[in-house]
Amino acid sequence: MSVREEFDDWATSGRDKGMEDRHWHTAKHALARMPVEPGETVLDLGCGSGYAGRALRDTAGAGRVYGLDGAPEMARNAASYTDDASVGFLVGDFDALPFADDSIDHVWSMEAFYYAADPHHTLEEIARILRPGGTFYCAVNYYEENVHSHEWQDSISVEMTRWDREQYRDAFREAGLYVAEQNNIPDREVTIPDDDEFPLEDWDTREAMVERYREFGTLLTVGVAP
Repeated sequence: MSVREEFDDWATSGRDKGMEDRHWHTAKHALARMPVEPGETVLDLGCGSGYAGRALRDTAGAGRVYGLDGAPEMARNAASYTDDASVGFLVGDFDALPFADDSIDHVWSMEAFYYAADPHHTLEEIARILRPGGTFYCAVNYYEENVHSHEWQDSISVEMTRWDREQYRDAFREAGLYVAEQNNIPDREVTIPDDDEFPLEDWDTREAMVERYREFGTLLTVGVAP
């Protein structure tokens, strides 16, 4: 199954809103760090329901916001969730971003980058469209150090790229982006029961659940265009 088919199914079944609810726990902290100035142009890469672009319009005064997704139903749903004329959604390929050179001030991607068929080329495309000094905020929960995420590949038919922290930094630099920041954003909103309530359906021990949400959380890597 292709990325388009997989996530069209997710969108038609309403899972896009579920993704938004889960991702918001850590996404809101990363979004608050983005140096978006009023009027600047932002691309939300793999936008899903479009929550990130809407938030940047509301809180940072972003000018034009584009949400790009590989699944038409995702883009269609996202468009239906806003009547803001400055937020637009389109269907596109991560390997051929439909934007001119030096035309985007900031790129955001949450839990989507690892679906790129050629992640190295996607980074080159991001570097191409970013204006000098522009940023790429890449947030992922599926990465090598987060051992609790490794089984996710078994539940989805799309091939996912699982890099470690160093591989992310190296790939950013190879694409021509400076690495300005890389850290983990803990998820402090998932409720973790007391130890005597374990095992749970999804967790054998409280220690493992704490590690997943409070320690690993979301890996954020920030690149800056020279």
